[in-house]
Order: sequence, then C-alpha cells, then structure tokens
Amino acid sequence: MTAAATVPSITLNNGVTMPAIGFGVFKIPDEDMNATVGHAVTAGYRAFDTAPMYGNEHSLGRALAGSGVRRDELFVTTKVSNEDQGYRSTLDAVDASIGRLGLGYVDLCLIHWPAPARGTYLETWRALEQLYAAGRIRAIGVSNFKPDHLHRLMEVAAVAPVVNQIELHPLLTQPAMLDLHRTLDIHTQAWAPLARGRLLGNEVLQVLAERHGVSLAQVVLRWHLQLGATPLPKSALPERIRSNIGVFDFQLDVDEMAQISALNRNERTGPHPDDVH
Repeated sequence: MTAAATVPSITLNNGVTMPAIGFGVFKIPDEDMNATVGHAVTAGYRAFDTAPMYGNEHSLGRALAGSGVRRDELFVTTKVSNEDQGYRSTLDAVDASIGRLGLGYVDLCLIHWPAPARGTYLETWRALEQLYAAGRIRAIGVSNFKPDHLHRLMEVAAVAPVVNQIELHPLLTQPAMLDLHRTLDIHTQAWAPLARGRLLGNEVLQVLAERHGVSLAQVVLRWHLQLGATPLPKSALPERIRSNIGVFDFQLDVDEMAQISALNRNERTGPHPDDVH
C-alpha cells in the first residue's frame, strides 16, 4: 500500500494552521461518502470542504467521525448559503451546520457567495464574527468575493477574513485577485482547480507531466501550490484521490509556471459571482 502523503500546513492570518491541500465533497452522494472519505484519509487528506447546498454535511461528519482520525487533526470547512444570509439567520444556519456535521465545531466557515443583490453579506459577516468569538468556528472567511466586495467588507470588519475561496485554474488564472489577496493577507483557496475536466488532453500540460513523470492533474495542482493557493480537488476514484495529493515531491520552474499561466482564457466552469443571487 502506498504511504500516506505528508501535507505541509499554511498559517492563516489569525494564526490557525490549515493543510496546504484539501478535499472537496461537492456532488459526492451520501451512500459513497464513507468509502470516499476512507480513501482520502488513507491517502493523507485532513482538510475537507463542504456546504449546506451540497446536501452532505451529515454524511461527511459521520464519515469523518468513523475515520479513526482525531478531531484536532481534521480541518473541516462549511459555508453560509445565500438564503441563510443575514444576522439572525446566519447564527441559526451555522448552528444547524455544526449539528449536521456532529464534530463539535467548524474549523472554517465561509460566506458561500457575496450575493450583492441581497445586500446582506455585511450582516452575515457580523454573525460569523460573533460565532468566531464564541469559539464555534476557528476561522472565518468568504468565497467568490470580488475586489469591491472584499474592500467593502474590510472597511467594517472587526475580524479580517482568513480566506477567499475562488474558482482558479489554468483557464481562469485571476492574477489580480491573487495580488489583492496577498496585499490584504487573505489566503487563496481554489475550487474547481482542475477546471472540471476541461484541461484533459492539453498539450502543454501533458508535456510537463511527462517531463516530471507525474499526471496532468498533479502538474496543475502543483501550479496552484506554487502560486500560494490551496487547491480543493475532488474525486471518487481511489487512484486519483491518491495521485492528487502526491504533489509535494516535485517542483515546477519559473518557465513552466509561466507556460501554465499562459493558458488563461478567463473561462469559468461555474457562474460569475455577480450572477448568483
């Protein structure tokens, strides 16, 4: 059996540490969760990302509780759904998420989308700050926030977001967002890091994969890490689960990083933040 990967940690702006790669459970059904989480834990994953809209907080929490991994070795992220935004409703929604997960607390909670048309993300943030102060959440952040949303939030926030989780991959490189995150000391997490299969067969990536003796997906995930982003790959296949975390024993040089970034087409696989209400 292949040994579990050793995953380094990154330190967030509030001093909490988080694994440098995580495991996304979007679209993993309840009946597959135990097996999938078992494969992920065996491979070395300790960070898991879910959300109420995924409908699998309960099955993820149950799978992690039965995984044999101590709670303090896990890093579990969930989110506040658009329909739950607002001060009181956020307090209730996060309590419900913690209850469904059954793990006692959440390591990271994000506002899932800014949903600017609702005009509620500042009230939502105030509720997250209260839950953070109460120790219900170890870190708080946002997801899919654009620069104007981040700047407005930072103007009023008593606690700065630790993370902005955005769509990021070689077809959507978002250099301006990465620069802004560095300026604001906000860590970048990447959802859809493999562009949901749209990179398969890419000649540039395939050449680099063959040069390093790794998979195409490993090249892309390594690119994320060297950009300073935490990728959240997802797979239900044991071999790919193992392969995706095996990205800490090779390095891309400056020219290779540039070749990958040059693939950018500003192409999203998911919705634009302004279109989500």
